[in-house]
Amino acid sequence: MEFQISLAQLREAHERIKPFIHRTPIMTSQSLNAIAGCELYFKCENLQKIGAFKARGGLNAVLSIPEEKRATGVVTHSSGNHAQAVAMAAKTCGIPAYIVMPNNASSVKKSAVAGYGAQITYTEPTQAAREAAADKIMVETGATYISPYNDYKVIEGQGTSALEFLEDQPDLEMLVIPVGGGGLLAGTALSAHYLKPEIKIFGGEPEGAMDAYYSMQKGELVPNKITNTIADGLLVSLGDKTFAIIQKLVSEILVVSDKEIADAMRLIWERMKIVVEPSGAVPFAALLKNKEKFAGKKVGIILSGGNVDVSKLPF
Repeated sequence: MEFQISLAQLREAHERIKPFIHRTPIMTSQSLNAIAGCELYFKCENLQKIGAFKARGGLNAVLSIPEEKRATGVVTHSSGNHAQAVAMAAKTCGIPAYIVMPNNASSVKKSAVAGYGAQITYTEPTQAAREAAADKIMVETGATYISPYNDYKVIEGQGTSALEFLEDQPDLEMLVIPVGGGGLLAGTALSAHYLKPEIKIFGGEPEGAMDAYYSMQKGELVPNKITNTIADGLLVSLGDKTFAIIQKLVSEILVVSDKEIADAMRLIWERMKIVVEPSGAVPFAALLKNKEKFAGKKVGIILSGGNVDVSKLPF
């Protein structure tokens, strides 16, 4: 199978961003193993810079822009974690960042983006409004657009989390990954494909934004028409670049309700004593709902982020 991203490119991305990221820890919990009926390994990207894996893709994309093009800055649209990633990467490179955010983004994510010195434009919380605002800024400033997920440099960066995971825990038999735009799932699937092709990859997705599930069923992109879920990092639809990889390498998309997400999130908080946002709890929720698929296996889960507004916890 031929893909646009090679193992060499994934390794180059890792070298490129390594000075600016944490090699996040892998944590385990005997009590969660007992509840789940399998051996769980959690890759804690909630402890990454900016509190989410998206630091990886944002940095790789910005650092890959040629020096002569960087000066005009970068523009993106995001509900939060990718916005922070691009803002942090731009600050690292000393260039302007123009970030389009939906006006209903969580306050913790809004203030974090502002804290990196980015110029924020707020829009209605629709994909069309976000994209239109980003296009306008690009025309006015000459800034380089960085897609939140549908960009090979972003996918490469996100795939570095699984590179580390499989280097540190090579005996994993399955991986469960959250899916929104698909950057993390696609990048993870590629890293696993190259390093351990027999590993099974599952995506976890909220019922309120289940375009990946329908797209896999139909064999073509089926975008979300409306979204309604507490997993605010997973509201966007798959892109053509991410879907092409996911369709070939991912075994199944497992769908969960908001209640199942909140219950899984609470378990992680209570048993592991770490902060994880709803989107980050989706894979664990998917595993708990489908225990028979994972019984007795060594299962890796990427806890994708920990940027949660603690005044609005769902439990």
